[in-house]
Amino acid sequence: MKNLRYSFLPTPIQKLENLSKIFNANIYCKRDDLTGFAFGGNKTRKLDYIIPEVLSKECDTLVAVGGFQSNFCRVAAAYGAKNGMETHLVLGGKKSPSLDSGNLLLDKMLGSHIHFVESEDWSIWENEAKKLTAHLIKKGRRAYYIPIGGSNVLGAQGYIECMKEIITTGINFDYIIHATSSGGTQSGLILGKYLYGYKGQIIGINVSKEKDILFNEVLDLCENTIKYLHLEKKIKLNPFDIKIDSRYIGKKYAEATVECIEAVKLFARSEGIFLDYVYSGKAASALIDYCRKKSFTKKEKILFIHTGGNIELFA
Repeated sequence: MKNLRYSFLPTPIQKLENLSKIFNANIYCKRDDLTGFAFGGNKTRKLDYIIPEVLSKECDTLVAVGGFQSNFCRVAAAYGAKNGMETHLVLGGKKSPSLDSGNLLLDKMLGSHIHFVESEDWSIWENEAKKLTAHLIKKGRRAYYIPIGGSNVLGAQGYIECMKEIITTGINFDYIIHATSSGGTQSGLILGKYLYGYKGQIIGINVSKEKDILFNEVLDLCENTIKYLHLEKKIKLNPFDIKIDSRYIGKKYAEATVECIEAVKLFARSEGIFLDYVYSGKAASALIDYCRKKSFTKKEKILFIHTGGNIELFA
């Protein structure tokens, strides 16, 4: 599949010297917050693979879905704007704030049509987005529906490519830690592990849903992507490679925990790196907890993937 290449790749990997000293560990960061397009983040890697199919089908309308402050919807709106498409965003969650801010401000700046769904149930968001897509098609639009987070067999290829970038650095990371919610990032990394010979552990820090549900979503996406890319002879998927830690979600998706707030401040004050309270902050809180519990030896190298989302800080 063609790659649109709007992302600025490869993203840098930097040693977090101050955090490493604080926790007596070897901590590195893959700066996927710096993918560039539309304020960057992990979603640009996915959309670089999804949008070529949209264009090949000569679609004139995008339908994307996510929470009110969805990073994915912000980036999807930018891809739509750049390619001359009308974009409809189905945004779910609590009632819309009276003052637009953060991603929602950017969504409107990009000319998106906003459809609010007052529910915290992701399945309801998706059903409403699919109904909207069908309605637009009936009206004569050539509409294309993109699932939450761009987590499908096209989007997963973005993180297969990311694993290739990690391997080609020549640094042998023992652990890769990242936020996982819709499963696309984790699925791509796992498949890249097989394709490029990564020997360490990939740990997804669950920020969104019940562990069993997310596990099955990642497993299904891995299996479907293997079939889509005809990788059956190259990859023998082992479900034990799908490692999900659900202890850091807190009360619910998109609600910051005390530990998450601490992690956001610590990254900012020690490394000048801004995280967010929904995704990267919760993943960083897990990383910090692992370090405090001496889960890593001093010699082991840990790579934290910063998946972006810091626009949420301005919400």
